[in-house]
Amino acid sequence: MAPNTATAGKSYAQKAADLFMTAVGMKSATKPESKEDAFAEEKLNPVASANLLAERCRQYLSNSDVQKIREAFRYADQAHLGQFRNSGAPYITHPIAVAEILASWHMDAETIEAGLMHDVLEDTGITKIEMSEKFGVKVAELVDGVSKLDKLKFSSNEEAQAESFHKMLLAMSRDVRVILIKLADRLHNMRTLGAVKQHKKFRIAKETMDIYAPIASRLGLFSVYRELSDMSFSYMYPIRYRVLEKKVAESRMRKKNALDQIYHETSDRLAARKIRGDVQGKNKSLWRIYSKMKERKIRFSEVLDVHSFRVLVPTRDDCYRALGVIHELYKPVPGRFKDFVAIPKANGYQSLHTTVIGPGGLMVEFQIRTEEMHHICEDGITAHWLYRFEHWRAKKD
Repeated sequence: MAPNTATAGKSYAQKAADLFMTAVGMKSATKPESKEDAFAEEKLNPVASANLLAERCRQYLSNSDVQKIREAFRYADQAHLGQFRNSGAPYITHPIAVAEILASWHMDAETIEAGLMHDVLEDTGITKIEMSEKFGVKVAELVDGVSKLDKLKFSSNEEAQAESFHKMLLAMSRDVRVILIKLADRLHNMRTLGAVKQHKKFRIAKETMDIYAPIASRLGLFSVYRELSDMSFSYMYPIRYRVLEKKVAESRMRKKNALDQIYHETSDRLAARKIRGDVQGKNKSLWRIYSKMKERKIRFSEVLDVHSFRVLVPTRDDCYRALGVIHELYKPVPGRFKDFVAIPKANGYQSLHTTVIGPGGLMVEFQIRTEEMHHICEDGITAHWLYRFEHWRAKKD
C-alpha cells in the first residue's frame, strides 16, 4: 500500500491505538488466554516496534542474524524518512509490522530483512544493485520479487484472479518466500484498512478475498486465510458482517452453560482415560458461516457447526482414542465424520472431524489432531521454518 505524505496532529502511539480500535474483525486464531473461557481470543498488539521485533527474532535467530535485521531496519527507516501512512503514522511502522508477522512464522533472517525493505525499491530512489551490495543478492531478489508483484495491473476481476495466480506461482517456483512476504504485507494492510478512504476499502477487500485468501489456503496457512477472509467480509458487506457477528455472540451466550459442560466433560473423560488432550474452543470463521448459509440457502439457525472444539493430543493413535471417548460421551451425527488423518488433504491438512449432539440437543463439531498436525494446519508451508527453529532450540538446550 503506497505511503501517504500527509501528517496528523496526534502522537504515533495515539494514532496506532486509534487505528487499532477502528479496524473491524482484527482477531487472531490463537490459544485462549484462560481456561475460564475456552473461546477467549488474544488481542493484537496495535503498535509496531523495532525493539519488539528484535526481541522476537532473538528467540530463534543468532545474534549475527539479529544484527543484520537491525541494519535492514535502519536502512528502511532512512529510505522511508518523511513518508506517512493513511493513518498519519510514520510509514516505517508498516514494514516493521510486516517483519513482525514474518518473525511470528519463524522465517529466516533474509526473509525478515526483505520484509523490512519490501517497499524500498518501489517507493524510493534506491536500486536493486545498491541493495545487493549492502544486503546480498538473495535479499535484493526477494525485495525485487515483491515489488514486481505489486506492479501487476489487470483490466477485469476474472483476468486479475487468473493472471495473479499465474504470476504468483511463477514467483513461488523461484522462491516461495516472495509470496510469504506479500501475504504478510497484505495481512497488515487489511488489519489497518480502517484508515483507508471508503471508496477504496471494497476494492482492496475484494481483491484480498479473490486472490490473497485463496493463496493462503493453498499454502496451508489457514490462520492467515481465516483472518483475511473475515476482514474482507467485514469491509465488503459490513452490515451482514455485524449482524452475523451479533448472532454468533448471542448464540454463544445462550449456549454458554452447555458449551462449558461439553468442555469440562470432554477434558475430564480424556484425563480419566489417561489421554493427554488439550481441549480448546474453536471460533468459526464468520465468512465460512456466511458462505455456508448462502450456498445452501439456509438460515443461521440451520448451521450445525457454529460452535466447535479442537482437541490436541500427542500421537496419531491418541487421535482415534480421543474420538472414541467423544463418541462415548455424545451421540455422533450420521454422515458428519471425516478422517483427514488417514487421508490428508492435498495441502497437507490432517484432522479427524466429527459432529455430535451434546447437552440439550446442541450440535457441536470436534476436530481432533496432534500438535504436529496442528502446526501444519495453522502454519502451512511456514511450518518448515518453525520445525527448523524447534530443532535448533532442542540442540541448544
